[in-house]
Amino acid sequence: MSARPEDGGARAPQPERPDTPCVAVCSTTFDEVCRGCGRTVAEVANWVSMSAPEKEIVWQRILAQGYPRRNT
Repeated sequence: MSARPEDGGARAPQPERPDTPCVAVCSTTFDEVCRGCGRTVAEVANWVSMSAPEKEIVWQRILAQGYPRRNT
């Protein structure tokens, strides 16, 4: 990505990610966090309308927490 003066310079490229952290192990039975992907119920519901930077924030948090998990 090239530098743009209006945003203060070059931005680090975003890592390649799947379209969604969903691993088809959906469960929010005991709390508001999916046991498969680590997203909150609100994040799952709003994922399609979230901006790329908003999604990246979620990705960084869930990866730091050890998600997504295929075998829960």
